[in-house]
Amino acid sequence: MKKILFPTDFSIVATNAFVHALGLAKLVQGELILLHTYEMPIMDSQFGIQNYKEVYDTIELTNLGMFEEEIPKLRKIAEENGFNAVKMSHILTDGDLLHSITETVKKENIDYLVMGTSGASGWFEKLLGTNTGEAIKSLSIPIFCIPVGAKYSKINTIGFTTRFREKDKVALQNVVKIAKAAKAVVKCLYVETNESDNSAAVYQEWETLFKNKQVKFFIIPGENVHETIDDFIISQEIDVLTMISYKRSFFDWLFISSLTEEIAFQSTIPILALHDKT
Repeated sequence: MKKILFPTDFSIVATNAFVHALGLAKLVQGELILLHTYEMPIMDSQFGIQNYKEVYDTIELTNLGMFEEEIPKLRKIAEENGFNAVKMSHILTDGDLLHSITETVKKENIDYLVMGTSGASGWFEKLLGTNTGEAIKSLSIPIFCIPVGAKYSKINTIGFTTRFREKDKVALQNVVKIAKAAKAVVKCLYVETNESDNSAAVYQEWETLFKNKQVKFFIIPGENVHETIDDFIISQEIDVLTMISYKRSFFDWLFISSLTEEIAFQSTIPILALHDKT
């Protein structure tokens, strides 16, 4: 059974992403693991051991109480959205969020991570300095990034950006599996700039390889990669955009360079970040 990790602080952003996490769990017939973390305060060394214990015990009880109050609410949300059959478990732990995520991914053999991201506009421009951005850079599992404006709906079309590298084939095969489960089509985009070094033979090879797998290829000339992706999202009615990190350098370049541009889809559609190893 696949395992999906969903960190939550029970905020509006997290609650919105929770429904997407439930949808993914149902899609891959997996278990959803909810993770809530809290950090203990750093206290002055003049505090006595007993004072430390009293403060820590109070914080633990407070977070445990909140956790116990919120879980029934999340179960109700699952039921209201038709996901009451999804298996769920819960983890409450103290410590840094990213560290807790990393440790849980290892310990529980997590297959997917789902994280909510906030921001009225340009949320992706801010992504790389957040916990979500750090998770994308440091983890090797697929990560669904869910902006607060992205309301859950059935996935009909999955976008996949590629550079037609050999490693991209593995990632695309994995996306095809998700698309098959969702009964969706995959639309693969390659932005052909003046620096592109792929040939017509490469394009034909890929089209032949994925001919019978509900994959359509779009080779679109353009020097502004971000605007081309934006237009592609709108014109092809993409529900989820899948991108490969190509290790840190390419992913950072792709999103940091968009700081001065307004990309309309950034606050409305989920992004599935994959890695070279997937």
